[in-house]
Amino acid sequence: MLALLPLILPLFLLIAAGYAATFTKVFDAAAARALSAFVFYFAIPIMLFRSMASMDPPGSGTSGLLVTFYGAMLAVLALGAISMRLVFTTSWREAAMLGFAGAYGNTVMIGIPVVLTVLGEAAGLPLFLIISLHSVVMFTTVTLVMETTGGAGASLRELPLQIAKGVFANPIIIGLVLGLALNHLGWPLPAVVDGFAALVGQAAIPCALFATGAALRQFSIGSALPKAALLVVIKGIVHPALVFALCLYVLSLPPLWAAVAVVLAATPVGVNPYLFAVRYGTAEGATATAIALSTPFSIFSITVALWALGAV
Repeated sequence: MLALLPLILPLFLLIAAGYAATFTKVFDAAAARALSAFVFYFAIPIMLFRSMASMDPPGSGTSGLLVTFYGAMLAVLALGAISMRLVFTTSWREAAMLGFAGAYGNTVMIGIPVVLTVLGEAAGLPLFLIISLHSVVMFTTVTLVMETTGGAGASLRELPLQIAKGVFANPIIIGLVLGLALNHLGWPLPAVVDGFAALVGQAAIPCALFATGAALRQFSIGSALPKAALLVVIKGIVHPALVFALCLYVLSLPPLWAAVAVVLAATPVGVNPYLFAVRYGTAEGATATAIALSTPFSIFSITVALWALGAV
């Protein structure tokens, strides 16, 4: 397992560098927001567009991959909610929000750089298949749950339009769809466009990790530490362990596809659960604390996941 650390640690050192930079005068909150905007709206979408435009179409294992990953994710959401309800006697609304945090990983800002760096470009296809549905599946699920338990957001009648707006306004989804469309038509990228996209893509991974570290500055460890600690265990241990078991012992996915699913499951809590918690006015402290704790913990969870996959 120690042999994997030289692959993993440089990535997390970039995250640490981004966090440390926010304490300097040259990289303030405005600079951190600008870098995050560059990564989310330009670098990663362009990188995904180029990758999907030149990639071989998915094979017959697509459905197995998606069933495995999202079946495990929904199971972890339910398990997290029930655990929070039983251990801390929270309301079902708060428990559902915490379950969402325990199942929703940072698949873009950490998942993409880690998977492509450690597993190589061949991992791009299963990676992007999962990411293309990540927000759709989870945002739909948590919105339905929160609205049916007395949420304060949009009504259920507005939910389809709300989800559609969120999906089609997402630059990452746009990049994926445009790349797939070009691929399906069989049109090669012009040399100039390909060179431009390749250059931008080279900036995507280091900038994404640096921006992730800078974003951690806004999430401090608060009073909801016990709940957050349980979330870290659910997200960093239970979630990847369940995906690992399903990939290798139930559906027997190809090794590379299984590796992508397990590594993505081992990523830390993403920022979207915190945004949903603020929107619905519940579990804000616990979700923010879980983000701050689970990100450094993911060094351990991702390394163990890769070691376990290699051992099998």
